[in-house]
Amino acid sequence: MILLDYYNRIIEDTLKQRFSPENKPKPVEMNLVDFDGVSYHLSTLEDQDAKLSLSIRWKCWPELIQYGAMDVLRREYSQWIVNPEPGFDFTLQFDLENLGADPADLVRRVSLLKRNAMAAPFERAFDAQAMAEKEDSWDPSTSQLMAIHYREGEAIYVQNQQDRVTVIFSTLFKEETDRIFARVFLQEFVDARKKPHLQNAPQVIYSHREPPLEIRHVPGLLDSESMGYITFVLFPRNFARGAVREETISRIQIFRDYLHYHIKCSKAYMHSRMRARVSDFLKVLNRAKPEIQSADKKLASGRTFRRA
Repeated sequence: MILLDYYNRIIEDTLKQRFSPENKPKPVEMNLVDFDGVSYHLSTLEDQDAKLSLSIRWKCWPELIQYGAMDVLRREYSQWIVNPEPGFDFTLQFDLENLGADPADLVRRVSLLKRNAMAAPFERAFDAQAMAEKEDSWDPSTSQLMAIHYREGEAIYVQNQQDRVTVIFSTLFKEETDRIFARVFLQEFVDARKKPHLQNAPQVIYSHREPPLEIRHVPGLLDSESMGYITFVLFPRNFARGAVREETISRIQIFRDYLHYHIKCSKAYMHSRMRARVSDFLKVLNRAKPEIQSADKKLASGRTFRRA
């Protein structure tokens, strides 16, 4: 299986060139897109090639701000945050002549802008679970269900409980074949946990059309054959502080893109095998065609006559 990058490769490559002290500042004007409908605008200020701005626009930005995204963004980019560019939700601005940080580290952090914004609800849920675990008696009503409607008709739901954090993806499968591939693909996740070295992996539950119990009370859920729900049950061992926690946040938030990417790859592979098999069958049929005997005969003199 191929793991998708959770940072933006175009932003990383572009900023590596722009942040290099060996390169002279040049004007730039770029409009970029990322997974899940994210739009970026990378540009230099008018008549100031040394001032580089990066803006982001995302339909779920108000929800992310509600769940603490600004706290995460201030932690990562405090000295570069400026007022948002018109038409965008958030803007960073850099002085190429005085970056104030290690260029390589800054490039990496900026390329993770989308990831860091989406990390806020996960960090909040993990912290809430850690606090609830220390309490002798826990009130289930204090559990917060955070919904991030990051795509048209699709959402991520994150909920903390006393001993776990539940992450639910609602995703649309527009074709029947996509639903079949998804069911087979997700069954591999279930079977993988049976292996001894993967028993600590998060539990994965797939349900078609019927939403999980945790979100059945949520209004506006789409009742359609095209809707599927994937549930991850994360235990504290899956999001311990440090590198494990950061990697869990990075990987789980792009699961939907990972799933649909591999569905499309599987369909392309199946189609290529089908075309190859049809080509082989056509060759067999062509070899089976009988040869048509010519009715013309030639005499020893070279003259030709046709039988009646």
